[in-house]
Amino acid sequence: MGIRATRKPLFRQRWLQLSLLLILGIFTMGAAGDVSNRFNNIGHKMMCTCSCGQILLECNHVGCPDSSRMIDELRQQLASGGTETSIFNWFSAKYGPTVLAAPIRGGFDNTAWIVPAVVFLLAILGTAFLINLWRKRTTPSIAGMPTTTTSEADSIRERIRRETEY
Repeated sequence: MGIRATRKPLFRQRWLQLSLLLILGIFTMGAAGDVSNRFNNIGHKMMCTCSCGQILLECNHVGCPDSSRMIDELRQQLASGGTETSIFNWFSAKYGPTVLAAPIRGGFDNTAWIVPAVVFLLAILGTAFLINLWRKRTTPSIAGMPTTTTSEADSIRERIRRETEY
């Protein structure tokens, strides 16, 4: 009985330690996954500057002079603990705003998001207004002018054809 009494608390203690170790392992794996997720998210929002026109992490042409250097710089920026906006600002300052696949939201860059939509909507509204205006327009009839019948119209057409023949 003495052995069983001492074994039970030891068994519970081992299970508690094992559970704590597993929970700690899960959280540390999540932290490592978070860095790789951030790397992928940020890397897919930037363009390679070698003029290939591809996303940074998908630049696949052989001997690219820029993609490996930029990927290393991205890893350094992530390791230093920079936020997504600060990393984008750093790359924009170094390579220019064309390094971003899409403009950063905020400040003057909002115009890159808003102006095309506003221009498109204004063009649609303007076109609808013109069409409506043209539909309402009718040919004014002059008072006192005789209306032509179909036989008169046919004779006028025939006369026009004869006069315009060579």
